[in-house]
Order: sequence, then C-alpha cells, then structure tokens
Amino acid sequence: MVMVGCHVSIAGSIAFAVERARERGCDTFQIFSRNPRGWKAKDLDPDSVDAFRTAMSASGLGPVVDHMPYLPNPASPDDEIYEKSVAALTRELQRCALLGIPYLVTHLGHHRGAGAEAGQKRVVAAVNRALADAGEGGVMLLLENTAGEKNSVGTTAADLSRILDGLDAAERVGICFDTCHAFAAGYDLRTAEGVDAVFGELEDLIGLARLRVVHLNDCKGALGSGLDRHEHIGLGSIGEEGFRHILRHPAVRGLPLICETPVDERRDDLGNIAKVRELAGA
Repeated sequence: MVMVGCHVSIAGSIAFAVERARERGCDTFQIFSRNPRGWKAKDLDPDSVDAFRTAMSASGLGPVVDHMPYLPNPASPDDEIYEKSVAALTRELQRCALLGIPYLVTHLGHHRGAGAEAGQKRVVAAVNRALADAGEGGVMLLLENTAGEKNSVGTTAADLSRILDGLDAAERVGICFDTCHAFAAGYDLRTAEGVDAVFGELEDLIGLARLRVVHLNDCKGALGSGLDRHEHIGLGSIGEEGFRHILRHPAVRGLPLICETPVDERRDDLGNIAKVRELAGA
C-alpha cells in the first residue's frame, strides 16, 4: 500500500485545502494552518474549523499533516527569538488539536554558533515547555531531520535520538524523515544497501515505531552537500532507482508520504504523485 500526497494551499479558507488535495489525487496531504512567513496568526474561526472537519470527514483522505511556519527557531541562543519560537510551537499544537490534525512537523532550527549540544538542549527545553503548555490534544509532534547545513540541529539519527532522550513526554513526539535532507546530510539512498543502512540506523537509535511521516523529495545537491533544495521525484541526485528502494522498503510501507516537490514546466503535484505510485509498484 502506498499513501501519498503533497503540500496544499489553504488560501481562501483552510477547508478549501481538502478539495485541493482531492484534485491532486492525494491520499494524504500537508498544510500550513496559517501564513508561514510571519510570527503573528489570527485565531482560527470556529466556522472554518467546522468546515474543515466536515470536509475531512467526507473526503476519505488522511491523515493530515500540519507544518510549523518558517520563522521559529527552537535552537536559537537569542532569548527573544527563542521565547517567540516556544510560543509559536505551543499555539500550533493547539491549532492542530482544534482542527483534528494528528501530526505537526517542526524543523529544529539553528544554534547560530552556540554549538550542537547547546542547540539540542534548547530544543529539548522548547519542546518540553510547548507540550506542557499546549496540553493533551491528541497531536503528535514530529521532529524533522535537517540537511546538514551550517549550525543546523537534528541532522543525524544520533542527534535526534539525543533530543528524544531528553523529553518529558517522549510518547507525544515522533520523527518525520525527509529524503532530500537525509541525502544532503550524507545518507546514501541510491541503493538497496544504502536504504537498508539508513532505516537500520533509525531503528537502532530511535525505533521505527517513532517514524510517522516521510517527506518524499529528491535532492538537487550531491550526497553530503548540505544543500536543502528539493527536486522532482526521480529527477535529482537520489534518482528513480533510489526511490524504488525507498518506496518498497518495509519501514515506509503504510506511512503518509508527503511530496514537497517543485511545480514547474517539467512536472506538477499530480505528476510527482503519479511517479511515486509508479516507482512503488502501486
């Protein structure tokens, strides 16, 4: 079974995202619940919440994945940015609970020269505070692996494991695995042996039960380049053969697969979703 979708817009109303996902042939989909490029967000309108929940119930799609906006940096050594980041994470968990969205994906940010250990400690404290302040809402926070760019936090399975080990409510936190980020960070996903090694490392250090969502993206950069630039499925450095191995691996079978791929003259969201199904043998 392959459960694949893409990121869709909420322009006009958050409820419109459901029909946009259906138009793209999605089984599952991802949204931003608000403008991702600002700190402030309007409270969710109760009518929009009801409309979204009703549309989801009738759609047969799911699970839905929400993604944190771009500005928060829970690893930041800057206290003002850090406090705003914790508040934003708390609010987004609460918004997911209102909307009935089970997964919230977050980047872990950059330590800005303070060091990886310091950045990881800031992330642990931020997640602990946000989960406590948001309260129980049935939402699982998913930590996304990074591409290994300068000062980034959470690049390797070992990095993520150390953060998970420090959490007070670890049962409320899982992993979102991004294939582009992993390849850019040095995890070779082009061969069956490489894919086995990556998921074997995740199992050994984190446990595959924590893996809940996969961001399925090819990579414009070379292996280990640290370049976070997504490419169409099969048209980047991972290639079609690599995605065949990824998509047919037991670790991802049945998981929500979210394409965050470009839309251009070469291929649109429908095309990437169709390519995923083709390579998965679906």
